[in-house]
Amino acid sequence: MRKIDIHTHILPRELPHFKEKYGYGGFITIEHTGAGCARMLRDDGKFFRQIESNCWDAQARLDDCDRAGVDLQVLSTVPVMFSYWARPADCLDLSRFLNDHIASVIGEHPGRFLGLGTLPMQAPELAVAELERCVKELGLSGVQIGSHVNEWNLSEPCLFPVFEAAQELGAAVFVHPWDMLGQERMQKYWLPWLVGMPAETALAICSMIFGGVFERLPRLRVCFAHGGGAFPATVGRIDHGFQARPDLCAVDNKVSPRAYLGRFYVDSLVHDPPALRYLLEVVGEERIALGSDYPFPLGEAEPGRLIESMAELGAQTKERLLWRTALEWLGASEQQLESAAKVRTHERN
Repeated sequence: MRKIDIHTHILPRELPHFKEKYGYGGFITIEHTGAGCARMLRDDGKFFRQIESNCWDAQARLDDCDRAGVDLQVLSTVPVMFSYWARPADCLDLSRFLNDHIASVIGEHPGRFLGLGTLPMQAPELAVAELERCVKELGLSGVQIGSHVNEWNLSEPCLFPVFEAAQELGAAVFVHPWDMLGQERMQKYWLPWLVGMPAETALAICSMIFGGVFERLPRLRVCFAHGGGAFPATVGRIDHGFQARPDLCAVDNKVSPRAYLGRFYVDSLVHDPPALRYLLEVVGEERIALGSDYPFPLGEAEPGRLIESMAELGAQTKERLLWRTALEWLGASEQQLESAAKVRTHERN
């Protein structure tokens, strides 16, 4: 069965020394430590993450795709690279560098990759212009954005033009948690990734619902990472709060949160069968797309394995989850997927 993995991250093999270029710090650098091994560091030398060659080497990615039966991978940057805290012009420059890199990988391996750009969201006018460049000039399918933009939640009115432009351009929007809330209380046990990320994603979904973004932009195609985080499990509480205290919750949008189930997409990265069964019940198979968080350890080591392992899911449901929903969210064609499958078969032979 065909597979499209919508949630994968990539970096260039080398990053410029942004601190030297822009004159201040806080950016990520890459230090290669051996064959196929590197470390992502803050430019003050603080360790962020260990990475391997499949984070930058397209052929290593394709080898992994072939082993897992993935026909198309959707490339996006590592969220720490968003750099919304940077000066707008510098973030735009950084975004263009990363977006050009993703476009170059797609161009070098036609038929196997699609791409999502990154934007200087702290400067919405610049973000709209870069979004247009991503779609019209680079041929990317859309953009990946963070779950918030510094102090702004995604309901902030100044961000609305970015979403409006995405709808008009037919661009897919992938929302990924980053810069997790409450980190000062989560210094141990990897809690920002285990607890903070699901909370961030729920916050992003609630912000877009309560802020009326989905209501005002019915054709906007947004997908949230990690199965929508904590939102699916707490939608009952969220809706009850909306009904009980409309004076607090319904101040910008009078429509019940439950009305938006089925209006946005989520990826399938929920790690176990009970969670996926519940997600199917709450969101529906037409709004769930395979996403693995490749190539990181909190991801699904073999993309699509959870879906394939669940015997109670029929062939049509598995098809929907493994590739058909992804095509619709991306605005791609079935011919693109068939072309990718043919390229993969040719390369394998």
